[in-house]
Amino acid sequence: MMKVTTKLPGLLIVLFSFLAITAEAQEDYFGIDTKARKPKSHTGFGNAARNVLSSISLDVAGGYGYHFHKLDFISTDYLAYPISYLGEESAPGIGMGEEVSFRGSNIALPVNAAVKIDLFGIATIGGGVAREWGRMNAPTFGDYAFNYATHAYVFDKLYGSVGIIIYDARKRASFLNWRYRKYSGSNTYMQAERKLRLRQHYPWRFILEGEAGQIMIRESFDPNLVSVDPFYGVGVRIERDLSDYVKVYAKPNFEVRRMELQHPTLEESQIFSQQLFTLNAGISLRLPGTKRCKVSGCGVKMKHIHDGVEYRGSSIFNMQNRKIGQW
Repeated sequence: MMKVTTKLPGLLIVLFSFLAITAEAQEDYFGIDTKARKPKSHTGFGNAARNVLSSISLDVAGGYGYHFHKLDFISTDYLAYPISYLGEESAPGIGMGEEVSFRGSNIALPVNAAVKIDLFGIATIGGGVAREWGRMNAPTFGDYAFNYATHAYVFDKLYGSVGIIIYDARKRASFLNWRYRKYSGSNTYMQAERKLRLRQHYPWRFILEGEAGQIMIRESFDPNLVSVDPFYGVGVRIERDLSDYVKVYAKPNFEVRRMELQHPTLEESQIFSQQLFTLNAGISLRLPGTKRCKVSGCGVKMKHIHDGVEYRGSSIFNMQNRKIGQW
């Protein structure tokens, strides 16, 4: 009886060691291994390249805008400009050297395409191109109007952007942990509620974005208009997940521009400024850093592991690890 008792701990140690080695070496038949580090390639360089690729998104958007424009006018010869008097009585004229502001407003229709890079879920950087079709009415000052050559314009824009992620699923998780910090770990009801809310999929993301770039005049409302200064803009981007890689978003935006109206004969120029308010809506496609599984006979729809490498089993337009009600 004493011999059996003495040998029992040794047999248990051997048994547990064998099970641990077997469990470490064995891979699930379907390749699912939640404890793996999930590299996306067999090589370190390939894994790094795919991680960088998965942080890049391609955006396409269009919108509707309304702009307010102002012409700060001062001249030694106002008769050299296309200024008309709208009053019924005789025109009193604008005094020589008197500074006045002609103001107006109208609509604009912008479209743009951009590339965004996510920086560790904290910020974003990117750049893009845009085209804007707009209407331009004659701005007025009292009973005077400044008559532009046409009532339409086409601007192209080349810009860069920087964004700060204000709120997303990660920040929501941190907020929930902070909110439930006052409850004891032994409070099973509140801790279960916290874990349940943490497991919920949160599809929203809010980003404060700033833009700066250059305007290129393709079709102008006045042939003497030149773009010399960069433009600046700020907006709030509101994203919603359709899948792990596809988002739709809306972005209210405010933009400030400054140009010059140079007279062809007089050595002077007038300052033209524009304030543009737009509401943009678009779609964003994040490049898939994880390759699609092509293993014959593998029908796993979730992200899974083959030979230590992570693969996805679904289209980029579907949730990769879908829950009940998402199939």
